[in-house]
Amino acid sequence: MDTSKLILHTPWDEVKEKIKERNIGLTDEDLDYEPGHEDELLERLAAKMNRTKDDVKRFIESVSFNQDMAS
Repeated sequence: MDTSKLILHTPWDEVKEKIKERNIGLTDEDLDYEPGHEDELLERLAAKMNRTKDDVKRFIESVSFNQDMAS
């Protein structure tokens, strides 16, 4: 089982914008995501956000699930 696989309830473009609203320092390049390459995204964001990959994964999935979370 791949523990890096993201479970998104909202399209990535919407999730990405919500993450950028909450994390001003993140760029489109930081948030570049291609399905099947979750591990690369999680590693990049973990380093930028000073969090673990698991923390970043939970954060992304919560933003995706709670559509108004970043408002």
